[in-house]
Amino acid sequence: MKTSLTSAAGPKAAARRAAPSAPRRTANDAATATALKLFVVLARAQRAIAERTEASLAAHGFTSTEFGILEALFHKGPLLLGDVQRKILVSSGGITFLVDRLADRGLVERKPCPSDRRARYAALTRKGEALMTAIFPGHADAIREAVSGLTRAEQRQATALLRQLGVAAAGGLDAPLRRR
Repeated sequence: MKTSLTSAAGPKAAARRAAPSAPRRTANDAATATALKLFVVLARAQRAIAERTEASLAAHGFTSTEFGILEALFHKGPLLLGDVQRKILVSSGGITFLVDRLADRGLVERKPCPSDRRARYAALTRKGEALMTAIFPGHADAIREAVSGLTRAEQRQATALLRQLGVAAAGGLDAPLRRR
């Protein structure tokens, strides 16, 4: 007695055999596969580093965005709200909300801009300055540990490559394709 392959192997095996085959790869697919791999590896590395460093911030009651504002003001001094917004990559409404939250905690204050009545500076208060002086070294240590999988020379090389990648990506579709 003869059995068909469908009945012997089961309906799932028959369905797999009947499914259309994967599209054929073209010469351009190798470049696409490499780009996709880089994107995934870069995203996973960023996520792993962020998770480690965010834990140190959460211990002090801050989100990474709130701490980003404090860190920018700590290292750069008073900044126009628009400049803070661009440095930490949030919307204009988002920066207002976040600065308000930090001001409510007594860490940041708004100051008028002498040359533009519409503009406002954000600045650390004495309390904010003291807090950052106390907690920033521990945060820097957490970052150093999170990226310690690379040597210092490799970290410098990665920084240069990622800066080059970011500048090219920011150029959008009009940026020339430099390498294949």
